[in-house]
Amino acid sequence: MFGDLMGMMGRLKETQEKVKATKERLNTVMIEEKSTDGLLTVTLTANREIKSIVIDDSLLKDKEQLEDYLVLTLNKAIEKASKVQETELGAVAKEGMPNIPGMDSLFK
Repeated sequence: MFGDLMGMMGRLKETQEKVKATKERLNTVMIEEKSTDGLLTVTLTANREIKSIVIDDSLLKDKEQLEDYLVLTLNKAIEKASKVQETELGAVAKEGMPNIPGMDSLFK
């Protein structure tokens, strides 16, 4: 009984280390999102840290339009980054889960 418990604790620690390493790696995964007309480009990491925003000069003339572009484009980029992060961390977490009947259906 204690052997199984010790084994599970070891796997939990290993999984925690893999999650930490995955989060660090996601800092290097860049997500780029452009507005539909290409006048605004946002780049952020898969951990949702904004790295750059490139704005076409034509957008600087209309503050309200620029704000709309920023909100829409940033939200799209954040959604993409969240999906990448969720997929990557989910895979690591699933890998480290003990084999408990019925748990597999939670990760589908």
